[in-house]
Amino acid sequence: MTTTLFLSMAAFALAASISPGPVNIVALASGVQHGFRPSLRHVTGATIGFCLLLLLIGLGLNEILIQWPHLTRVIQWAGVGFLLYMAWKLARDNGEFGRKDGVHTPSALNGAIMQWLNPKAWLASIAGMGAYVADGDPVLVWQFAALYFVICYGSVACWAGIGAFLQHALNEPRRIRLFNRVMAALLIASAVYLILG
Repeated sequence: MTTTLFLSMAAFALAASISPGPVNIVALASGVQHGFRPSLRHVTGATIGFCLLLLLIGLGLNEILIQWPHLTRVIQWAGVGFLLYMAWKLARDNGEFGRKDGVHTPSALNGAIMQWLNPKAWLASIAGMGAYVADGDPVLVWQFAALYFVICYGSVACWAGIGAFLQHALNEPRRIRLFNRVMAALLIASAVYLILG
């Protein structure tokens, strides 16, 4: 892989991973609510989920979407449903820090599911593979996915870290509840954008 291609792939991965979106909103909210380390489960799941999607697109999954275009609409509506479910969970949270049972901490599985139901992730995968690995070279597909893994993990972790930093400013349940409801509203806005966009 040439240095120019490597830097271009890295820039694409960073722009797609660090920009606001449902996965990053949940990472931010989790960082505020549960702290940085517990939020890494969500970060890890979201990163693995995205990179698996990226690999499969690079290895030919996009051909299925071309043959069955209605599948894209099914993914979109499933994504809307999942975003609304996550917004509902955030909105009804009581705002208390650090639950010992960890039940409400976003899981690795939730992070992965969010990526697979996120049209932004599908578009980034298709656009990235189309731009950088149009010939389907398996070695380049794997290299791009490995590079993307590092950048995606760091980007989503930044959002969780910012949330953990905000814990000090939002140090009481009333403020956390307000923050969570704002995050829930952003997830609902993301869902509405998917429906109208």
